[in-house]
Amino acid sequence: MKFFVDTADVNEIRELAATGLLDGVTTNPSLIKKSGRDFKEVIKEICSVTSGPVSAEVVATDYAGMVKQGEDLAGLAKNVTIKVPLTIDGLKACNYFRAQNILVNVTLCFSAAQALLAAKAGASFISPFVGRLDDIGTSGMQLIADIMTIYRQYPTFTTEVLVASVRHPMHIVEAAKLGAHVATAPASVLKSLVNHPLTDKGLDQFLKDWAATGQSI
Repeated sequence: MKFFVDTADVNEIRELAATGLLDGVTTNPSLIKKSGRDFKEVIKEICSVTSGPVSAEVVATDYAGMVKQGEDLAGLAKNVTIKVPLTIDGLKACNYFRAQNILVNVTLCFSAAQALLAAKAGASFISPFVGRLDDIGTSGMQLIADIMTIYRQYPTFTTEVLVASVRHPMHIVEAAKLGAHVATAPASVLKSLVNHPLTDKGLDQFLKDWAATGQSI
């Protein structure tokens, strides 16, 4: 499974990139607002930190506007992935960008039917929002299972399932068990994957025993 971090905080991205475990970055208008910085400058800086896909979202809702904004964003760096909403105009824009060999992340997916359309449009990534579905009493993981089942029936589909709206480590673990290609999560969630109380307890004991030997390395 690939790990993307869902943030526009360049310092967080640099820290994770240094681990060698980061495969890409997703941003959205809300994250850009939170950063308080110029959108294009942030995207360019992020693209200089990681060579993986960096999702930059259009804010136009019509096809012509999406194409204009998307082409502008794609010109910022080679690894920019244009993020479009799962609407008819968004799918049309997706088809256009893919014909130009530009990566596309189709976002705000909440049903298997929508995911099927995105794959038909040639999306590079489809972003099902599992946490938001959980919030309304629907199973986000069941959606991932349904999408993976559908995509496996059609070997010509190249769309990668990018699990989004990830709230906790088990979202990532369950998605990985289902074979999802990518998970994007806040830096705090990605970091928490390493945590386990028995690891901490074992390390503490090893260090105490080593100190008792009086040796040094």
